[in-house]
Amino acid sequence: MLTIDSMSQAMGLDVIALRLICALLIGMVIGTERESAHRPAGMRTHMLVALGSCTVMITSQLLFSQYSALGANSDPARLSAQVISGVGFLGAGTIIREGANVKGLTTAASIWAVACLGVAVGAGYYFVCLLGTGCMLITLVLFEWIQKKYLTDLHSSHTGEVCCRSIADGFQRLNECADRLHVDIRYTCAERIAEGTYKIVFQAGYHGRGADRKLRAFLGDITADPDILSVKSRRNAT
Repeated sequence: MLTIDSMSQAMGLDVIALRLICALLIGMVIGTERESAHRPAGMRTHMLVALGSCTVMITSQLLFSQYSALGANSDPARLSAQVISGVGFLGAGTIIREGANVKGLTTAASIWAVACLGVAVGAGYYFVCLLGTGCMLITLVLFEWIQKKYLTDLHSSHTGEVCCRSIADGFQRLNECADRLHVDIRYTCAERIAEGTYKIVFQAGYHGRGADRKLRAFLGDITADPDILSVKSRRNAT
């Protein structure tokens, strides 16, 4: 059984400081990548999450050593388990819903993963922490490039604006084009902007292989109608 003296030797101030500094570095590296992508949780948030989870793990080990020496039956993983499950509320705060789109899921996952890495380094598993940090960077940087290069064309979400002479004709034209090309469309606004001129705002989702070509065909069909005065479309951020 570990004694307080043996635990003090194994967990001296230098060891505690090393683990806390490693946790800060992990959070800084991952958080800097998120901040460079203009995400709501950046460097300082990830550093604090990693530092807090590391501190909890170190405290758990010290408490286990202290009270085990006195004969108590304690679980060193209990506090760290609460960190892993409880950090979810912080990740939820980074998730933003904009119309039909949800943003921030990757950042929420990175916060949870950084908390797990903080627990690992707090327990002294430096190799696990180093390898986990490398895998996180590969996922966030390399696979983002792969996703944009090869998978973006499978799904495309856009916000569109149509100016037309008649609300009824505008809705009819949009619905006909959407049904023909299998485009998911949801209307968010319809208003009169001038005498005899109306604006319809909608969210459109283009799915399947060749989604960008489907977008061009959809916009081309709409603009072919003489009652449609203008069409605007912009890709929604992911």
